[in-house]
Amino acid sequence: MSILINFKICDNSDECEGPKLCPVKALTWDNKKKTLKIDNTKCISCTRCARSCPVGAIHVARTEAEYKKIKKEIDKDPRKISDLFVDKYGAQILDTSTIIKNDKVFKTKITKTNKLIICEFFDPSMAQCLIRSIPIKELFKHIDMLFYKVDVSNMKDLMNIYDVKKIPSLLFFKNEKLIGKIQGFYDIDHKKDLQDKIQKMLKKCI
Repeated sequence: MSILINFKICDNSDECEGPKLCPVKALTWDNKKKTLKIDNTKCISCTRCARSCPVGAIHVARTEAEYKKIKKEIDKDPRKISDLFVDKYGAQILDTSTIIKNDKVFKTKITKTNKLIICEFFDPSMAQCLIRSIPIKELFKHIDMLFYKVDVSNMKDLMNIYDVKKIPSLLFFKNEKLIGKIQGFYDIDHKKDLQDKIQKMLKKCI
């Protein structure tokens, strides 16, 4: 009766539903170490944590043989944690240099260049799972532009100004003017849909 986590695909976030659902606190969030903590002496194999994980990173083994099988599969998983922790659309921010947190900085950024500027309006409290999110670099390959993440959690007026109804959203600016926007989250299964919309938007920016 053991919990195993594949940290190659787990974003190891305090927003994980597993600890909230565990009736015996076998899976908890260690606030000091900022990581998920497992105490398999408490696990009763209810599998609530595993069923709550949207990416299948959490597993529950009921026998020693099952534990060894799952661990072997995790060890052989070719994915790397470094592949997971890159900036992605709708997910938590990793490159803090791209963050805009106030109106003044935002206005400065969109007025100081003639380049195409793409801003992702996001709210940290609504961050999506990293493993299900699309890397920014895959969306904007070979595009001459500046990209910023705009934290609108304390800038609701900015959302009203640009009529943003959904978070996250991509806003395209050229010569200080809003060219257009793409609203709502797109996960990896809908990457082509988002890429097609971006390409149509870029044609307006030429």
